[in-house]
Amino acid sequence: MGIIAWIILGLVAGAVARMLVPGKNPQGLIITFALGIGGALLGGFVATQMFHLSGVQGFFDLSTWLCAIAGAAALLLGHNLITGRRSADRAGRR
Repeated sequence: MGIIAWIILGLVAGAVARMLVPGKNPQGLIITFALGIGGALLGGFVATQMFHLSGVQGFFDLSTWLCAIAGAAALLLGHNLITGRRSADRAGRR
């Protein structure tokens, strides 16, 4: 897949992951889409390394979408954990 396909896949995967991740999602659409693109790339890389795939199969392959959504959800969860602690620390100091 080309880089444009990964970007499109990441945008959609970020939006889907945002719907699937529980809790508040204080980040805006740009952060969500950026984490989605990064998650799609991360999910594809991890799937390639762990399962010894020759690469992600194609844009319309289900495994490609599942890897991208899982990667995006992982990054969104990590982002929520990191930013949630910072905002809780700031609220406690007031």
